[in-house]
Amino acid sequence: MSQVPEIRIRSIGDRPINAEGDFVLYWMIANRRIDWNFSMQRAVEWSRQLNRPLVVLEALRCDYRWASDRLHHFIIQGMADNSRRLAENRVCYFPYLEPERGAGRGLLAELSQRACVVVSDDFPCFFLPRMVDAAAKQIPVRFELVDSNGLLPMRAANKVFARAYDFRRFLQQKLRPNLEQMPAEHPLRGAPLATLDHLPTTITRRWRPAHVERLANDPSRLVDFPIDHRVSIVPNSAGGSVAASKILQHFLKARLGRYEERNDPAADSASGLSPYLHFGHISSHQIFAAVTSHDNWSPEEISDKATGSSEGWWGASPAVESFLDELITWREVGYNFCSQRDDYDQYDSLPDWALETLDQHRGDRRQFTYSLDEFAQSATHDELWNAAQRQLVRDGRIHNYLRMLWGKKVLEWTAHPR
Repeated sequence: MSQVPEIRIRSIGDRPINAEGDFVLYWMIANRRIDWNFSMQRAVEWSRQLNRPLVVLEALRCDYRWASDRLHHFIIQGMADNSRRLAENRVCYFPYLEPERGAGRGLLAELSQRACVVVSDDFPCFFLPRMVDAAAKQIPVRFELVDSNGLLPMRAANKVFARAYDFRRFLQQKLRPNLEQMPAEHPLRGAPLATLDHLPTTITRRWRPAHVERLANDPSRLVDFPIDHRVSIVPNSAGGSVAASKILQHFLKARLGRYEERNDPAADSASGLSPYLHFGHISSHQIFAAVTSHDNWSPEEISDKATGSSEGWWGASPAVESFLDELITWREVGYNFCSQRDDYDQYDSLPDWALETLDQHRGDRRQFTYSLDEFAQSATHDELWNAAQRQLVRDGRIHNYLRMLWGKKVLEWTAHPR
């Protein structure tokens, strides 16, 4: 059945398909977009094969780490985009915003009781793996996770690559066939799906669908949610797939040709796409397709030699080669690590050489040391570091190159590496 590569699909448990179910459920948790999304594509495939309506559940809990007006609003703007797109295609969309901690408990279980099959996103980080494992115990039907994180499927590698050079060489050996297995640009195109006018009121009365467009347009309404209201939204920085596509087009027209200057904070040549990739509002597949098309590149340009070099393998312009190395090598080496190591966010997960170096220098005399609060308040002796920290607080981001300086100085000015 599937046009989604099998290597990107894994079934959790051994529950059967419920042929008598009312709908196919896509539980959207990481790939918060409609297009260029293998998870959505897989759910549509099931919907067509079983001739059942598709229901998309996109929920946002209120107790995730760092929950704030800034993050909530950015995600909700993406939900508003999804709401409009799914309405245009007559797909039943259930946007749920948890009004208080624990209020959403039971919603997924209730929906899955009525589903033929449940599809969700295979994402290796944050609280999502724990949430999925807990959900699997409550889902009585076939439950599939689909990997739509990067150009290389996570399961294509069976070991951790500690160095970008080694991972890049592996990519150069394995990536090319995957470039021919891109997700559908518009998975809802084609024959219309069976439709569902509304979900049972027993569900929607207990878990009320959110007015996401109203919240997206009026962030003052976020005051009703138990999140951190001190971290305000970033003005003129909209979330969602529509905004992401505009940022991508601007990058192609105004910045890609200057991408090799990205390490100069004054050049303003970085892509600006990181937050949209982070929240799943845009796919690296979409970005790859747009960038290579803009450069008139084709896969025939790829070198036959897997040298591990960051230059020359793609056979593209220097700016495009540089960008693709950031988009694919440096981004996906992180997915490789997190998917292979449960302790990816722990100190002891650092490579042995790094742990040894940190241990050797833990007793070094430090001219300056600061507390976490002093760092947060931009209260160091270094004005450049303080400026980068203020940018982080104000805009939610730090320029790519300054971010490395920022991180190194946190280590240098802290009493102990842990």
